[in-house]
Amino acid sequence: MKFRVERDALADAVAWAARSLPLRPSVPVLAGLLVETGDAGLVLSGFDYETSTRVTIPAEVVDEGRALVSGRLLADISRSLPAKPVEMATDGAKVSLTCGSARFSLQTMPVEDYPALPDMPTASGTVRSDVFAAAVGQAVTAAGRDDMLPVLTGVRVEIDGSHLALMATDRYRLSLRELEWSPSLGDFTATALVPAKVLADTAKSLTAGGDVTIALSSTGTGEGIIGFEGQTAGGTRSTTTRLLDGEFPKVRALFPSESATVARVDTPTLVEAVKRVALVAERNTPVRLSFSKGQVTLEAGSGDEAQASESVEADVDGDDIAIGFNPGYLLDGLGAIDAPVAHLAFTQATRPAALAGAGDLGAEPTLDFRYLLMPVRLQG
Repeated sequence: MKFRVERDALADAVAWAARSLPLRPSVPVLAGLLVETGDAGLVLSGFDYETSTRVTIPAEVVDEGRALVSGRLLADISRSLPAKPVEMATDGAKVSLTCGSARFSLQTMPVEDYPALPDMPTASGTVRSDVFAAAVGQAVTAAGRDDMLPVLTGVRVEIDGSHLALMATDRYRLSLRELEWSPSLGDFTATALVPAKVLADTAKSLTAGGDVTIALSSTGTGEGIIGFEGQTAGGTRSTTTRLLDGEFPKVRALFPSESATVARVDTPTLVEAVKRVALVAERNTPVRLSFSKGQVTLEAGSGDEAQASESVEADVDGDDIAIGFNPGYLLDGLGAIDAPVAHLAFTQATRPAALAGAGDLGAEPTLDFRYLLMPVRLQG
């Protein structure tokens, strides 16, 4: 194997491919990055038996071949190289890397022991990369982080023709993002439970291209695998990951169909007020929001401890209501709606509140993204 490649292209590709490598691999070869050269150029691959990454970039290939080297070491080296072309070649049991006057010799691992990467399933459809990244960023807001409840660490992907829905919950909040996409088959329907972290990292890394191809295998070979592929300025990137096992809770019906109170508040103003008032909230204690005609009053702290209160102008329709929320969860939801106006709908102080975004105080909320937040019981 011998090739020549631009330094920036190599560093970017190695950093991306190495991101899935395990910190504590179950077998040593899983810490390796597979470096291959062929007609397609330079291909770099990583795999941890759950998630695979593969990136293809243009390179001047002198000799075709493959080698397995430490992925994290190669990433560190590539990042530190001078801005000059890089030459890599196999030299017996080692790989030599030359960039200007910098020279490195890397020990190789037995490439024959490296597991075969899963094949990308047949493409199911495409979606604009920037739209997909924004949608995933909203959906993962409510995903759980407790590995003891693995089903809740995933995002449920629901596909019904040209309609794509992303849903996540950690039992205390629920996010639902709906969008249009272009399916390969007009009547295609499928569901999948995708690890939230992998989905978020992948969507964020594929924003440089036009479209992201989603490939979901529901039957036959590759069952339980979802793949994502996109073009970037430097080449082609693809990721596959195993789907999570288990039944995602039936939570979509929790969104209320009617509301007793609706409030519309300027989002940046409310965010800043929550941040200030929450400074005196003890760990795991709520911020109290009291909605009445023309305003919402925020309060935190009690008794002999520090206390804070602040009132913010609000357009309130319906009954007065006082409700408590975990301030961090509330801020996550307000940040995710990504709209000038926060639309908050309530049924009772003990029932979940629905958040959505609106363009201005007089506009109806856009329901492509909704965030449901469980209240915290208020003392007294």
